[in-house]
Amino acid sequence: MSHETIVNLIAATKTKTGMKVTCELDRSVYPSGIKISKKEMEGINLRRDAFHGEWNYTISPRTQN
Repeated sequence: MSHETIVNLIAATKTKTGMKVTCELDRSVYPSGIKISKKEMEGINLRRDAFHGEWNYTISPRTQN
């Protein structure tokens, strides 16, 4: 599959109620090898979905301390 095919498949997605998804390929170059500490990772308010939680998750704002 090409990036174009994947973007088109995502962009064709809509819900039963008619909500449509927009999608575009980001061709920016990002640095690789950036490490995030365990403490930083634990600070992310991340809730994994029951269905493929490795791909489907919600990141919410951090709670105030």
